[in-house]
Amino acid sequence: MEINQERIHKLEEEYDPEMQIRSMTAPATWIVGVLLAILSCFHYYTAGFGLLRESTHRGVHLAFVLGLIFLVFSFRKKSKPGGFLAVGQIPIYDWLLAITAAVTSLYIPFVFNDLAFRVGDPLTVDVVFGTIMIFLTLEATRRSMGLALPVIALAFITYALFGQYAPGVLVHPGASWKGLVNHLYLTSQGIYGIAVGVVATYVFHFVLFGVLANRIGAGQLFIDLASCVAGRYAGGPAKVSVFSSALFGMISGSSIANTVTTGALTIPAMKRVGYRPHFAAAVEATSSTGGQITPPIMGAAAFIMVEFLEVPYRTILLAATVPALMHYLGIFTMVHLEAKRLGLRGLRPDEMPKFVKVIREGWPTLIPLVILVAIITSGRTPYNAAFWGITSCIVVGFLNPRNRLTLPDLYGCFKTGAQYALAVGAAAAAVGIIVGVVSLTGMGFKVSFMVTSSAQQLAGIIVPFVPFGLTDLAGLTLFLTLIFTAFACILLGAGIPTTATYIVLVSIAAPALGLLGVVPIVAHFFVFYYGVLADITPPVALAAYAGAGIAGANPFKAGNTAFRLAAAKALVPFVFVYAPSILIVTDGFTWQAFVITVAGCAIGIIFIGAALTGYFLTHMVMIERVVTFIASLLFIAPGIQSGFVGLVLMIPVLISQVMRWNKGKKQLEVEGG
Repeated sequence: MEINQERIHKLEEEYDPEMQIRSMTAPATWIVGVLLAILSCFHYYTAGFGLLRESTHRGVHLAFVLGLIFLVFSFRKKSKPGGFLAVGQIPIYDWLLAITAAVTSLYIPFVFNDLAFRVGDPLTVDVVFGTIMIFLTLEATRRSMGLALPVIALAFITYALFGQYAPGVLVHPGASWKGLVNHLYLTSQGIYGIAVGVVATYVFHFVLFGVLANRIGAGQLFIDLASCVAGRYAGGPAKVSVFSSALFGMISGSSIANTVTTGALTIPAMKRVGYRPHFAAAVEATSSTGGQITPPIMGAAAFIMVEFLEVPYRTILLAATVPALMHYLGIFTMVHLEAKRLGLRGLRPDEMPKFVKVIREGWPTLIPLVILVAIITSGRTPYNAAFWGITSCIVVGFLNPRNRLTLPDLYGCFKTGAQYALAVGAAAAAVGIIVGVVSLTGMGFKVSFMVTSSAQQLAGIIVPFVPFGLTDLAGLTLFLTLIFTAFACILLGAGIPTTATYIVLVSIAAPALGLLGVVPIVAHFFVFYYGVLADITPPVALAAYAGAGIAGANPFKAGNTAFRLAAAKALVPFVFVYAPSILIVTDGFTWQAFVITVAGCAIGIIFIGAALTGYFLTHMVMIERVVTFIASLLFIAPGIQSGFVGLVLMIPVLISQVMRWNKGKKQLEVEGG
């Protein structure tokens, strides 16, 4: 299976809203291309030779990102190119907006030395520039990502201005427009805050690394290795999808990019061996969402977690390793059982690459990834690791005769890397507005109080009816708070990307978990996982819809199936809270608790796969599926006692399955004889 880069690019433009750019002609193509490449060069240089002063670095980044968005993305997705007074089919008003966005972004670093005397009492020019910046940020986000995030940001701005009319505990005195602009524009608590800082310091570099690594053949190598390992077994192409998406996710960190890249190869192959189109789309989409939770690169949210928690990046990588394996175990289990249920074949020898040949020809493409991981684990900064990873990609690309890199190719990769980073850059700025309002109004603690109070009241009603005293008021309050937080993450994530979802929910919902004694890294991982889950949760499951488009399947059906396949990802976050040892890096970690937790979680995930698929050793009747589902939850629940109860429940199911499997085997032998 060979990657066709031209086809991948077309699929990304069709299904990824962040890549749906306008048509343009010379001289606009030259100007935009050069500016994109300069943006990549700026980040590549600063990663290796030293970052600029914080405000300057973020200001230059925003000037390029916001300015380029007005050139790359049209006012309406389906608007006709050109128009009155257009240059290279880009209307003159977009050129003016791009220049204005660049000027207002660079204003803060330009007056930075004077800000200490003006923060809290901004000049009129500060308010004017800040007002323009806020509205340009919202418009740039709308163009590159859609309406959802700008509308949410506008709702927060409205709350900041008219808080005196808010109900109950949410009430606050209300801010003036001057005070709001001061907070969002002149301080590091708003647009120039942590979100933009992380994108400008970490995320951009890893996006560029992923583009270059894929160009020199890493993506193709991962697909070939996955085909060698899993292709021959029942339902082989689906297992190739799981393995290749896990490997490709290490350099991608984008659900949709992963889906269209590996899915362009694996989805047609899955359909050929007998998987239904919606199932094939769901397998690829669910596997691809794992890229955001799979070390060593993960997604942008992981780097923001580093800044929030003030821990080394390698700590986040270590904590994410086992949960990522549980996610892929869940998908692999259901893929395997579905193949057995349908009696599907694997890949034939002539359809599979030769392992020795794959390694002999492809091993150089692993050098950049090895260097990247080695530098990260050594304790050096992630952006320094990305610099050497990018550098090694360039060196390997120029020296390796297979997938040889040329100067025009390098220029194209730098353009593409910057283009991939535009939307997330705008989203980070828009999220800065939301976070700024939260810090200005104290909304985070107010919402946390509301959530925990509601959970406690509901728990007080339910707890008298809980049999055998299985939980108390505090335990049920925590459980309900987790449920509320999970639903909030999924609902918010249905309209905005994972990174934005994570930042908003960490600012608003995570404090609620903290009030109930959940340690910060556990709370952050809980929110992070449910934010990622939104990519495959209807009604807005972008990764699943991209897969459905490739498979020619019903998008909603593909989204529902993808959510079912991601059952492990939906349950494992609860394990974080009740058995934090699965994250390894939490206080009080013991190997005994870790082994018990991981073993119980793995067994529970396998059984829940069987229950949802309706097949284990043979087809399951409804009562077997119900009992197996209950037992799976008991295995996943913390503690040996619950696992023992789950085992007792499973014994009759296993006996029934073995007996019917033996009966079916003997019947086949008789028919064959």
